[in-house]
Amino acid sequence: MLKASEFQRATGVSNALRDAWYPHLVAAMEKYQINTPLRQAHFLAQVGHESGGFTTVTEGLNYSESALLSLFGKRITAAQAKAYGRNAEHAANQTMIANIIYANRNGNGDVKSGDGYRYRGRGLIQITGRANYAALVKQLGVDVVASPDLLTGNKLAAESAAAWWKNHGLNEIADSDDVSRITRIINGGTNGLDDRKSRLTKAKGILCST
Repeated sequence: MLKASEFQRATGVSNALRDAWYPHLVAAMEKYQINTPLRQAHFLAQVGHESGGFTTVTEGLNYSESALLSLFGKRITAAQAKAYGRNAEHAANQTMIANIIYANRNGNGDVKSGDGYRYRGRGLIQITGRANYAALVKQLGVDVVASPDLLTGNKLAAESAAAWWKNHGLNEIADSDDVSRITRIINGGTNGLDDRKSRLTKAKGILCST
């Protein structure tokens, strides 16, 4: 079993974050067969990146006008980016940003449905979209579709990440040590790949060296 000290050294978290996350992560990893040093190293590296070092469990959408066009140019118009993105005239309207960029994706309704913001990323792996929330209801034993903020509690933030990981075959991909493929499945691209690799190198150095 992963020790608390190993978790802390593998992730670089503070004592307070170690104590807050360790019991929930150990339980979640055991439940979803993240049970080898290599699987655990990959998992901790990926959720460490997604959560900003275990400090954030709700997606931030404080995008600038230019960032919206750069990242989501196929989903948002220039006029929408100017109206809702952060610029010299106003702060970002994070609710509208989420509703636009996540509309009609992953089981969400249209912009007016509000599903984009309601089912924005939550938990350590940033579960996003109504369909992804719904897929976890039976495994987690709670209705996170009706109450999506439940995924911001440490227990379900950790368990939802581990369940999603297993459901998407990431244990087996971790066995092959393919960080790029894991990143594409989680992210839809390779955003943050360098940080993910750096975190993985650190975690493997602690967990896979014995």
